This record gives sequence, structure tokens and C-alpha cells, in this order.
Amino acid sequence: MRHNPAHATTDPDVVRNLVRENPWATIVSSNDGELVASHYPILLDENAELALLTHVGRPDEEVHGFADCEVLVIVEGRGGYVSPSWYGPGATRAPTWNFSVAHVYGVPEVLDEDENLATLTRLVERFERQVEEPLYLDQEWGREVSKGTVGLRIPASRFLCKRKLSQDKDDLSRRQVIAALRRPGPYSHPALADEMEREWEAEGGR
Repeated sequence: MRHNPAHATTDPDVVRNLVRENPWATIVSSNDGELVASHYPILLDENAELALLTHVGRPDEEVHGFADCEVLVIVEGRGGYVSPSWYGPGATRAPTWNFSVAHVYGVPEVLDEDENLATLTRLVERFERQVEEPLYLDQEWGREVSKGTVGLRIPASRFLCKRKLSQDKDDLSRRQVIAALRRPGPYSHPALADEMEREWEAEGGR
């Protein structure tokens, strides 16, 4: 990911919030020179500054060749198209894409059976608690199911985080982009507009 100081952050709390709000990630590794990618839900290890908890289904652990090698976990937040027609006079007339993303690097640690079951239990609870009649993971059944998975803890050795939310645009353009994203249409994205507004307010704007 190309570094751009205008959009970069080194704050691990920003990455932690991104994970909390977007718990579906891409895990990328290199196994014998071949790039491998899998997609799984993730959680934060709340007892560490920045570490991820997840699992892969067997035999994905063999496909990835997890050993002492670093993997890349890509966590994507909200993103959407921004038309230059939404900018104010004098702004650059190039279309773009606003987004938030984190690239987290670390060497996976394989969880033992109990740790894996605890992680799977947390994962199910994370999503089930939001449905009308939640069905949480039965521990006896879950222990059997967990045998088909490999639990992972990935402590971050480093990360890159980029939040491109029109920070480099003038106030009028930012205001008009936010308004346009809230209107009905093919590129309507009210949640992205809200995120842009929060970022702007954090800068002391609006």
C-alpha cells in the first residue's frame, strides 16, 4: 500500500476500532513462493495492544503453510466512489475512492484446543448477540466442530493504516461530498458520509 502522510495513521487504536467495526478480513501468506489468501472473521485480543484472533478451516492451515513466517491480514472498512462533480470550484477534477484499510503483519501463533474453542465461542457471540433470538455456541457440540478448525492468534509486529476521507479537500468540497453520499443514487453511502464527518470533526472542522 502506497504511503501517503495525508491519509496515514500510526495510532493502534484506529486499527483496533477498524477491526471492531469490520470483523471480516483477508489473510495472505506465502507458501513455497506461492501467494495464498483466505477470508475469515476476526476478533481483537483485548489483552494486547494489537493482536488478532481468528481461525481457519482445515486444511487451510496446510494451504497457507503457517510456520514461523509473517502473514498479512487486510482489514477493510467502509469505502465508496467519490465523483469530482461533487467538489467545489477550483478543486482537482479527478474522481477517487474514499476508504479505510489496515494491513496488519505478524507471525501466527496456533491456539490450543481450549483457546480455539474460546475464540470460536467469542466469534459466535459477537454476531449472534445482534439477532432477535441469538443461538450461542453449545460447548459440547462446539468442541467437536472446533476439531475441524485451527485457531490463530496474530500479534502485530507492524501495521499500515490508511484512511482516505477527503482530508486533502477544501471545506466546501468536503461538505458537498458528504451531502452527495447521503442522497439517494448509485453511489449513496450514508455510513461513509458519517465517517467522513467524524474525521472532519476530529480535525476541528465542520
